[in-house]
Amino acid sequence: MCVRVAEAIEVCGPAGRVLEVELYGPRDGQAVIFQTGTPSPGKLFAPLVEAGVSRGVRHVAYSRPGYGRSERALGRSVADCAQDIVAVADRLGIGRFYTVGWSGGGPHALASAALLADRVIAAATLASPAPRDAEGLEWLMGMGAENVEEFRAADAGEEQLRAYLDQHAPHLGHATGPDLRAALGDLLSDVDARVLTGEFAEYLASCTRAALEHGVWGWLDDDLAFVRDWGFDLGAISVPVAIWHGGEDRFVPYAHGRWLAEHAAGATPYLHPDHGHLSLAVGSYDAVLADLLAHPA
Repeated sequence: MCVRVAEAIEVCGPAGRVLEVELYGPRDGQAVIFQTGTPSPGKLFAPLVEAGVSRGVRHVAYSRPGYGRSERALGRSVADCAQDIVAVADRLGIGRFYTVGWSGGGPHALASAALLADRVIAAATLASPAPRDAEGLEWLMGMGAENVEEFRAADAGEEQLRAYLDQHAPHLGHATGPDLRAALGDLLSDVDARVLTGEFAEYLASCTRAALEHGVWGWLDDDLAFVRDWGFDLGAISVPVAIWHGGEDRFVPYAHGRWLAEHAAGATPYLHPDHGHLSLAVGSYDAVLADLLAHPA
């Protein structure tokens, strides 16, 4: 479940927008800004927090615009969220920090690495998508049917995507942990189905419910940002970046991780053939933190 929240605050972001932020771990710990997936607010799974606490890490998670109490930013790009991160870090008195992005948070972690080189020490992505226009990448190949349908709707534009999300949000917005297996359907590889149980399933369901509590806006704006120009150059990244991806991922196929590892400047690949989208985060996060913290602040 989403526990061990040291503090929940609201931050005044760009253009005076409210940003919802949750803080975990020791106040004086080295900061890791965790950028959550899609659709999800800024809430962390307890074992990930505990992995950080054992290393003296203070996790900071914020809800991107349109999720939770974070106000929507119409037409936002992936790059735009870097200024949200600056506002959060400044409010907390954090000078330099690490950042991690899981799934839909991955592009935003890469944006932070590219655009905030004076603040970001090192970054990591777990199961991040590549840009929609990634040269040589068959972007939809290997995705589960649900994501293929969703991103085809995003490619068609806001109106068609809104219709798709409005159709699927009511079920996800009331899902419990046991409901998720049916809701995720073709997205679940065998290894991901095995970890989608107990507290982890309840955590994901609670995040989905919270993400959709005030509508589909965060989800809608994330998807549109993913299929449009991201607003920054992956080749301009000058800080260490680790690309983690699983070969059994049907949410964001393995080829996306390979592509990012080849095109993000200075990236180190951690490509695990036996992991999926969910199992990667649950099973590898301690190693992710160890790799990040090996880069001195």
